[in-house]
Amino acid sequence: MAFDTLQLHTPRLLLRPLAAADAPALLAIHADPQVMRYWSTPPWTHIDTALALVARDQAAMAAGKHLRLGLQRHSDGELIGTCTLFDLNPVCRRAELGYGLAAASWGQGLMHEALVALLDHGFQALNLNRVEADIDPRNTASARILLRLGFVCEGLLRQRWIVGNEVSDSGLYGLLQRDWQARPAGGSMP
Repeated sequence: MAFDTLQLHTPRLLLRPLAAADAPALLAIHADPQVMRYWSTPPWTHIDTALALVARDQAAMAAGKHLRLGLQRHSDGELIGTCTLFDLNPVCRRAELGYGLAAASWGQGLMHEALVALLDHGFQALNLNRVEADIDPRNTASARILLRLGFVCEGLLRQRWIVGNEVSDSGLYGLLQRDWQARPAGGSMP
């Protein structure tokens, strides 16, 4: 199934495939040390990194290999982040979840809104059984988003990542289709 034309709509966002014109906004987001604090790579320093990501995404999305959507705000058309289902495993009906948001948009519920739409698509249209997330356990805001969506913390991998010279652990979270379907309206768990 190809994802290169997929669009998802939320009250405040259009989730859509990335285009080369998004490279400056992607660079601005990923060059911010605040945003990249718990990322698996150092902050970006050149536009070529953003252009390469868009080119890889366009090919992978056309082939149905992964699904990364840009988060475009309805109010001003600004690209403020991305959300991704990657490492799609059709046999096991499993995928991993990734996401990033411009620091200026933190604390407004926008990522929660985007992830509800993406997870709805994953569990319904893609018939996923399980979605996993791997976060730095020090990223408490990310952990709160996952828990609010119904993810369960399933484990800790010690010293899993080395980014630059910093060693960090991985918190592993999982969400099952049956738990997603049983959640209260609005996508939030108690």
